[in-house]
Amino acid sequence: MANSLVSIQILPKTPNGDNVIPYVDEAISVIKEAGVKYEVHPLETTMEGELSELFSVIEKMNDKMVQMGCSNVISQVKVLYQPSGASMDQLTEKYRG
Repeated sequence: MANSLVSIQILPKTPNGDNVIPYVDEAISVIKEAGVKYEVHPLETTMEGELSELFSVIEKMNDKMVQMGCSNVISQVKVLYQPSGASMDQLTEKYRG
């Protein structure tokens, strides 16, 4: 079982003040390519997995933004580290209809 949940909101400084949505879409594609479980929410994306793996995904997301021409990236990150196991489904199942 995964030991961590990590939520990330990525805020790239886009070239020429371009719309950030295509950049955020690319950042989410990095998560998808990594093969970790994730859920996209309106203001952040939550990933589930091993903490070191999730931090590696965040690094790749930031690298992707720079490759796309962003001069810098702010990543707002929240971490739940729970060695006994962490699950998005367990934390939210009572809210699902």
